[in-house]
Amino acid sequence: MSDIKVITNVLTTAIEPSPSTSRKSSVLDEVPITAKSAAGSAFTRESIGKDGVDHYRPIPEYEGIHRYDPTYTWEPTEEKAIVRKIDYRICTFVCLMFFALQLDRGNIAQALSDNMLGDLGMNTNDYNTGQTIFYLCFLGAELPSQLISKAIGPDRWIPVQMVSWSLIASMQALLSGRTSFFVCRALLGLIEGGFIPDTVLYLTYWYTGSELPIRLSFFWVSYQATNIVAAFMAFGILRMRGINDMAGWRWLFALEGILTGLIGILAYFYLPPSPTQTASKFRGKEGWFTEHQEKVMVNRVLRDDPSKGDMHNREALSFKVLFEAISDYDMWPIYLIGLTWLIPSSPIGMYLTLQLRSVGFDTFETNLLTIPANVLFISWLLTMTWLSEKTNQRLLVALISQLWALPLLIATVLVPASVGPWVRWALSTLLVGNPYAHAILVAITSRNAGSVRTRTVASAIYNMCVQASSIISSNIYRDNDKPLYRRGNKVLIAICVYNIFLFVGAKFYYIWRNSQREKIWGLMTAEEKQHYLRTTTDKGNRRLDFRFAH
Repeated sequence: MSDIKVITNVLTTAIEPSPSTSRKSSVLDEVPITAKSAAGSAFTRESIGKDGVDHYRPIPEYEGIHRYDPTYTWEPTEEKAIVRKIDYRICTFVCLMFFALQLDRGNIAQALSDNMLGDLGMNTNDYNTGQTIFYLCFLGAELPSQLISKAIGPDRWIPVQMVSWSLIASMQALLSGRTSFFVCRALLGLIEGGFIPDTVLYLTYWYTGSELPIRLSFFWVSYQATNIVAAFMAFGILRMRGINDMAGWRWLFALEGILTGLIGILAYFYLPPSPTQTASKFRGKEGWFTEHQEKVMVNRVLRDDPSKGDMHNREALSFKVLFEAISDYDMWPIYLIGLTWLIPSSPIGMYLTLQLRSVGFDTFETNLLTIPANVLFISWLLTMTWLSEKTNQRLLVALISQLWALPLLIATVLVPASVGPWVRWALSTLLVGNPYAHAILVAITSRNAGSVRTRTVASAIYNMCVQASSIISSNIYRDNDKPLYRRGNKVLIAICVYNIFLFVGAKFYYIWRNSQREKIWGLMTAEEKQHYLRTTTDKGNRRLDFRFAH
């Protein structure tokens, strides 16, 4: 934060007009840039050097243009207080919304422990098919949902999604067999798809690139915290089996779906469109922030990433822009990672309750025994995200997830069938509670996109790849391979080894791309750099002054 203060002070001095100095002159090149500030922005030092402010002025339609002021200054303590306020007002509620998503998306695991498959006359393969349908529909809805969100605003679209999926989730209480199960899974996937990238896009309006990863880690902490809360809720709700002649899992779907719907209705009135648009009847006529605080929020975000001022927050993408974003090959290594990195630990998570039941634990013991894995998951998530920003080594830190999973998967293949249930529970817990790098990779996707246009599409595509990996994961454990799933675990070992090479390869690719640009940029004189900034038509991560995070 102190680096931002240095920059704002210099800009204030540099842009003051004088008889001998034009408004566009700057002495920023004389100020040393620390490693912290360099890591916090995707752009090089020169991109905010001489004439840099005018080059990155937001478009007139930008929702915060009335608060944009390149000469504005503030104290670091003020900025910290504002970020804390954003955390309290925005990040906390976003985590609550994610709680609602995971409650309805993940309660099928608790339902399985209450003999849902037996009640519906289904088997493991039917469940796999239903999950495949869900993820296919979830995947297919990602990009359309993101485009709708960009056009009408995530503050409007997200509540619509939440209320809609809560209705379908509640209706699962009326399931009668395979067909109705497949239909409900399809509808849930179509409606829930896009929620995560929509929310990530919304958070980028409020946070800088260096602040986003830890907030995303809070996002996924709420995901795992939901599983813990859901286990306790299921412990009570499933005991309602027999009331009104309904199975416990039917009560689970009905009651948790209603809770999600209430959160969705609250979100419609609560979410503000942007940092400068918080005033409303529900939020207060004066809004949440003073004019000074709004100026700090707008200018700090734009100084970190000027591309955030290139579009209005309710501006749709053209087909041309969509095609350009999809064809951005520098984002493809992240998409490839998204397609496979979660697979080694996913199948055991999907089948954790079924496996615990198969080795002798009852319904209620099974749900409570899932809690340690979730606690371990949360611990790893926060540690991994903090470590990635602390060391500025994101892909290498993310690689830990594969190095953790590989020996555990080998153990699942080698342990004898006669081993006790607690050994299997320990292996399953360690695999499910794996070092989770999703927050790191989502943040890399956002940062390496380099513009709002590409970020909108890239976030959706990355999440589509993750959902595709869920489809693959849900079909690795087969009914004729249970209960030990040794064949499936051998497949997971091979994928894990592939992922290790993939992470290392992506790391070297981005190092190479940055070195290519640095060679060109480093040979340019200060005047040539300023000429490039004034005249270039390159955008986002295509600019010579852009550097990829890795």
